[in-house]
Amino acid sequence: MSMKVKQPPIPEGYLRIGPAAERLSLSRQTIEYYLLLGVVEPCRIEGRHGRFFDDELLEQIKTVRALNKAGYTLRDIREMFLKQGEQ
Repeated sequence: MSMKVKQPPIPEGYLRIGPAAERLSLSRQTIEYYLLLGVVEPCRIEGRHGRFFDDELLEQIKTVRALNKAGYTLRDIREMFLKQGEQ
């Protein structure tokens, strides 16, 4: 018999990947792919396991989607974000 440890609730303003994908009208697999390629980095919450998405990260994913639709590769987009983070 396994005992589940009850986790504290997710803080307000954060979503798990499923609800984040729904809000963005994207598939969960699309977001998983962005994470796999390192285009976006999920939020970590101390004391919680898993990947979480806040409004800022959702906006970043929208930007990635728009740039990709405009013809930029995901590699190019990742590099843009990395350079932006260095400034």
